[in-house]
Formats: sequence, C-alpha cells, structure tokens
Amino acid sequence: MTTIENPLAPDAADESLDPRDPLLRLSTFFDDGSVELLHERDKSGVLAAAGTVNGVRTVAFCTDGTVMGGAMGVDGCKHIVNAYDVAIEDQSPIVGIWHSGGARLAEGVKALHAVGLVFEAMIRASGYIPQISVVVGFAAGGAAYGPALTDVIVMAPDSKVFVTGPDVVRSVTGEDVDMVSLGGPEAHHKKSGVCHIVADDELDAYERGRRLVGLFCQQGHFDRSKAEAGDTDLKALLPESARRAYDVHPLVEALLDEGVPFEEFQSRWAPSIVVGLGRLAGRTVGVIANNPLRLGGCLNSESAEKSARFVRLCDAFGIPLVVIVDVPGYLPGVDQEWGGVVRRGAKLLHAFGESSVPRVTLVTRKIYGGAYIAMNSRSLNATKVFAWPEAEVAVMGAKAAVGILHKKKLAAAAPE
Repeated sequence: MTTIENPLAPDAADESLDPRDPLLRLSTFFDDGSVELLHERDKSGVLAAAGTVNGVRTVAFCTDGTVMGGAMGVDGCKHIVNAYDVAIEDQSPIVGIWHSGGARLAEGVKALHAVGLVFEAMIRASGYIPQISVVVGFAAGGAAYGPALTDVIVMAPDSKVFVTGPDVVRSVTGEDVDMVSLGGPEAHHKKSGVCHIVADDELDAYERGRRLVGLFCQQGHFDRSKAEAGDTDLKALLPESARRAYDVHPLVEALLDEGVPFEEFQSRWAPSIVVGLGRLAGRTVGVIANNPLRLGGCLNSESAEKSARFVRLCDAFGIPLVVIVDVPGYLPGVDQEWGGVVRRGAKLLHAFGESSVPRVTLVTRKIYGGAYIAMNSRSLNATKVFAWPEAEVAVMGAKAAVGILHKKKLAAAAPE
C-alpha cells in the first residue's frame, strides 16, 4: 500500500486538480498523510484506500467522477468488494464517497452482476461494521442502492440520488420534474427520508462523515465526573401550560454533553420524532425524543419507522439509548391506517423488544395509550423508566377517560 500526502495541504495545493478527483476526495476525508491506497490507480472508476479518521483506522472508497461519470464496471466493483473485505477483516468502519451514474452499459450484464456483488458485500457487513455514505455527486441507477444499503447517508448540497432520471420519468409517466426536485437533498431529507444529514458543502460533508466515525468507533466510557447536573433548569425548557407545544431540541441539547454537536438524523422527515447521536457523560448515546412542536409529538407511520430503524442501528453497534417521551398517542386518520401505521408501528415494538443495549426512558409531560408501550416501556424491557413529578402515564387523558367510562351518567345528567 502507498501512503499519500493530502493534496489540499498548503504545501501540496494544486489548482489543476479536478475537484472530482478521487484521490483528492479521499485525502480530504482522511487524516493528513494517512492515506494508503489499496490498489494502483486505473480507469476502473473507483479508488479505494485505508487511513485514519481522528486516529481511527478506517477504510474508504470513492467512485471516480472523472472516468465515465463514475460509472461502475467489473474492475471498479472488485475494488469496492476488496475494500469491504479489508474493512470486515480489520473490523474497521467503511465510508463510501459517491459520484456515480450507475453500472457501465458497455459491460452489460457483467456490470450488473458486479454491482450485485457490491451489494452483497454491504449486506454482509451490515450490523458488523459501521457503513457511512457521503454523496457528493450523482448516485443514479444501481448506484442509488449503494448508499441506501449503508447505515447513514450524508448528502452534499449539489448531490442527487435517484433510480430513474427525469428523462425516463417524463417518457414513462409524463411527469415533468428536474433532477434537484427528483433526487436532491431537499427531496430526500424532507419527502423520502433517504438522506440522514444534509451538509453545508462538500467539505462539511466529509467533516460530518468524520464526526460519525468518531461517534460510532470512539464511543468512550461513562465518566461520573461529567455526569454532574449542570446549571440548566430542565423544567424551564418546557412551557408552564401542559397544552402548549414546544421544541424538544433545547431539552435534548441540555441533557447531552456540551461542546459535542448532536448529530440529528432525518430531521425534516417525520419531524414529530427526533433521533440522533450525541455524547452523555463522555459516552456515545442514541437519542429518541417526541417533538410536541410537530403533530403534538404524536407517533405516526413514518415516525415509527424512523425510530425503529434507529433503535436497530444503535443496538447493532452497542450504543445505549436515551428516550425522551411526551406523546399523546398515535396520530388518528384514514391516511395513517392506509399508510401502514399498524405494520410500521409494529416495527418499533419489535425493535425495542429485541434490543439488548441499555435503554433509559424519561417521561416529561405525558404518555398515553399504545404509545406508552411503544416508547421503550418496562414491558419491552427498558433498563429504567423515569418520570418527572407532574408527568401523566395513562391509557388516555383524564377528560377523555371520564367521557368514555361515565358516558351514560353524563348523558342522563340534567343540563345545568
């Protein structure tokens, strides 16, 4: 393997370098001077390397946007599969930097088979090593499923992810849509839920990827000296009226360690639930929190699916969970029932019930009905469940319960 200096270092800057150059991108992602190529550079459309990310041994590959638009052929796919083999053997995280138009058409079915072998490697690594995708250009056609098979997807502002492009969509369905609306970060962060994090620019995308490597692989140990209560009055972060909505983000940030950003996932998709990684007393933790500012904090089909996947992610990598609960129940409606709230809600029950990591629940204001069970209850083997003194834990709110239990008496009562 060959060690490469960072081309972006001041003494190595070269304005002639194509910004899509895979070596430039890999060197920008890795710690300075740590890049070791796993193979000789060629015209395969892929470059793979090993190196360090804040000292953590990491494997990465980059599809080469300068060669046939990063289209993936047999040789390039072999490089990716080999990178996965190295990462699995080393038990290292693997990061894919994506700029690819999909399989190479000229190589026909052989290219499709090769891409399928890449997917098999990703599936084999799932839950065993952290897989992070940083999409900096196109991830189109078959290449769209590469990031989708990984644990976390970071998208740069100019990136696009789609299976079929606008021209195909237009010719088949008659729908007129541009690339950004179809597969840009906004679409996948807000509408599809494919994107976990939208970066400010390409450099920020690499930085977010590096930060994720640290959260997954440098989990730390619980430090009691960092666990002392801070100066923030947590109850002051909630409105006095129990009927008023509030944003749960300040509460999440107040509970977590200062100086370490909370990496929220899918913040604009299913926003009635907040999920993400942070540090608590020096230890990486996963946070799941109902957000009363959106839909009153109700669980719905999308938020249940979002939470279930996050629980499984944390369970796979031994990350403890902190669950902050303020939920009136499941969102009612025909759209919810037809949208699979039963099927997707069951995924959340199954994820919590099967999870083996420490899981602590904090009930802040209320937890009613079926949501009581779903949000990491004792019946699903939560490690601890705490509640603030004023919290309500019940089948439903008092007023609604009286209306049902004493319906006949209320109907017979003389009007005042």
